[in-house]
Amino acid sequence: MAAFGTEFTQEMVISQYEDGQWSDLALVPVEPFSLHPATHVLHYASECFEGLKAYRADSGDIHLFRPDRHVNRMLNSAEQLLLPIPDETTLARALHMAVAAVTDEIPVNPGALYLRPTLFGTEEDIGAAARPSQKATFYVLTSPVGDYFAGGLKPLRVKVDDKAQRSTPDFGEVKTGGNYAAAMRQIVRAREELGADQVLFSPGGIVQETGAANFILIEGGELITKPLDGSVLPGVTRDCILALAADAGLKVSERDFTVAELLERAPHGEAALTGTAAVLTPVGELLHDGNCVKVGDGAMGPWSTRLREQLCAIQTGAAEDKYGWRVPLNT
Repeated sequence: MAAFGTEFTQEMVISQYEDGQWSDLALVPVEPFSLHPATHVLHYASECFEGLKAYRADSGDIHLFRPDRHVNRMLNSAEQLLLPIPDETTLARALHMAVAAVTDEIPVNPGALYLRPTLFGTEEDIGAAARPSQKATFYVLTSPVGDYFAGGLKPLRVKVDDKAQRSTPDFGEVKTGGNYAAAMRQIVRAREELGADQVLFSPGGIVQETGAANFILIEGGELITKPLDGSVLPGVTRDCILALAADAGLKVSERDFTVAELLERAPHGEAALTGTAAVLTPVGELLHDGNCVKVGDGAMGPWSTRLREQLCAIQTGAAEDKYGWRVPLNT
């Protein structure tokens, strides 16, 4: 199978906003958009998106994983960006419609169908720098994906940056391309200079998250992660891991913690990144101010292994879903 996110189905769901109303959801072929050079999104980054998965269980049944949380997060992103957006019911229907159209292309476990709902401003006006777009496009693109770690799950090397910011203090909760673009330079530089896989943004010495995933630390029976204060993305996978950790007996602490505390506790514990694509990925080394701190023994720890396996089993339908996270495909 092609690299994650580079293979697409032949159909997508789309709706257009103009003159104060949305058009009916339509199933159309996946093909390039035609945009005027003055289109709002090209100049003022008026866009947001989501990423979630649909799975084919061993029984053959198809389900979406926590689509309600992704819909709610997209509604929040659109509100923060002042973008028009279809209502909650329509967004949910669009996701089911997109999956139902390509059921034959959904891979079996460990593969899945990745969904990318996207919203962007389409008004043709380069003078609208301080005014939201009055036109918009919403669509749901789908991509059959295999195991994100087809070559084997390997602990990451992560640079801890206590100066750079991933986003502005109250805009980190918005899933918009601008936040990813702002983090990219730091990530590429860390890769080139240190061989790092990611950057853990910790402005002012307070640990936040990496450029593309939430961050957790597990040590001494406690799981610690940055609280949802607007500066970090309210990750759906993060929420799942916190619930599973609490049920497994870990003390879950959503609180601010410093780089100093992280580096002190990491050698005796575990650290990981959480996100839709990679689920839970272990961190083996932390790089800070010319020093390399090994996390635990450098390998994936027992808690990380347990939590990842539990979540994957629920996602794929191999384990009981007492949380109600799996939503059967509504055709």
